[in-house]
Amino acid sequence: MPKIAVIGTTSWGKTLGVVLARKGQGVTLWARTEAEAVELREGGGGAGGAASLPSQLFVTSSLSEALDSAQAVILAVPSQAMRRNIRLAKDYLDGSMLVVSAAKGLELESNKRMSQVIAEEIAPELRSNICVLSGPNLSREIMHDLPAATVVAAASEAVARRAQKLLSTGNFCVYTNTDVIGVELAGALKNIIALGAGMVDGLGFGDNTKAAFVTRGLIEIAALGVALGANPLTFTGLAGLGDTIATCSSPLSRNHYLGVELAKGRPLDEITASMTGIAEGVSTTAAACSLARQHRLGMPVTEKIYQVLFEGAHPRQVVAEITSAEASHELAGENWAFSDFSRNRKHD
Repeated sequence: MPKIAVIGTTSWGKTLGVVLARKGQGVTLWARTEAEAVELREGGGGAGGAASLPSQLFVTSSLSEALDSAQAVILAVPSQAMRRNIRLAKDYLDGSMLVVSAAKGLELESNKRMSQVIAEEIAPELRSNICVLSGPNLSREIMHDLPAATVVAAASEAVARRAQKLLSTGNFCVYTNTDVIGVELAGALKNIIALGAGMVDGLGFGDNTKAAFVTRGLIEIAALGVALGANPLTFTGLAGLGDTIATCSSPLSRNHYLGVELAKGRPLDEITASMTGIAEGVSTTAAACSLARQHRLGMPVTEKIYQVLFEGAHPRQVVAEITSAEASHELAGENWAFSDFSRNRKHD
């Protein structure tokens, strides 16, 4: 069986390693230190205990050992650590190795997608092998082998199909797409909506409010996606609507949890310090607002979430302002590229 290397001992990295190893793949999980590698091998790393680690899953602190003879490397690291990790790995990559980003976020300051960060750091001849993995994939459910679906996107359909073949398992259905921009942006930006959905739930405003909030958020992140070159239909797929449903409704979602806690009045720093994983929606909100300003694009939901996170606004005030805003055509927004679609249709 082909060998796969996983960089990142995040919950998602460990989950992917375990699930692919259960399939019979040879999988190597890279830990940053030997102490962490030992802890994982002995069952202290939260991957289900030593007895549950498949024999095909090997944990190492040697990057050269992890990447040796691998047909694919999966980077399951926090978005703000992606550049640092690909710089460590780039000298071990070869022309046949797939490079799969499993991170859902945007790099602060540059506002770049993870595939762009990777492309900047690796040799030009390797860039055609870059893929992105995104979808409604709550790691705890997948670790327990519950059925799930996801999408892998690459510029080439042939490359996406190679990744699909490697990553598919009996209960993990992998679809393909060639809209890398859309899949990547949908996976990252939906975390902003999940923060807001958590706030709505934390305030006890009910399902009608939440549905309106989620829908308005999904439309505006699709508008940003279109401005950056994405296919708007991608935002109705697994990486968009699918992931939005999962992260806006599940107690397993870190971003939803953070939103709930913000609605209770807890400070952002206190909440994030108490969490075992990273809520990517925080940094993504800042990057998305920056991109929206660059493109003079209206993103009122995102701007309101930004105000709660970074300017001290109260969630109750923000949700009230969004739901009481002056309404226009629901596909109309400042510089939204699809805002004139309905008005320009020919009527029967």
